[in-house]
Amino acid sequence: MPSRDFKRTDRIGAELRRELGLLVHAAVRDHGLPSTSVCDVEITRDLDWATVWVTTMLPEQGLPAVKALNELSHEIRHALAHSGMRMRRVPELKFKYDDSVDKGERIESLLRQQARDLAPPGGDKHD
Repeated sequence: MPSRDFKRTDRIGAELRRELGLLVHAAVRDHGLPSTSVCDVEITRDLDWATVWVTTMLPEQGLPAVKALNELSHEIRHALAHSGMRMRRVPELKFKYDDSVDKGERIESLLRQQARDLAPPGGDKHD
C-alpha cells in the first residue's frame, strides 16, 4: 500500500492559504494596510492554531502589517468560519512576517556585487 505523504494538515493548510489570501486582500483594502500577501500557512496537528506567513512589497512595512493583521485576526477568523470552508472549528490565527524573500534578494544583491568586483576591467570584451 502506498504511503500517505500528503498529510491532512497539509491539505487543510493549502485550503486555508487560498481562503486567507482572499480575506487578507480584503483586509488590506478595507483597512488601508500595506500591500500584503499570504505565503504559507502552518497548522498544528490538533488544528487549534494556524501560523499564517505573510510578506509585503516593502520590507519596512512588514512589521506594521503583521501587527495590524494580528489585531484583526479575530475578525478574519470569523470571516473564515463563514466562508466556503467546512470545518468544525476554525483554528486561531497568528500572523508572522516571512523574511525569506528579503533574505533571498539580499543574497542575490551580494552575489551581483561580488561578480562586478571580480569582473576584469574593460567589461566583456574579448580580443
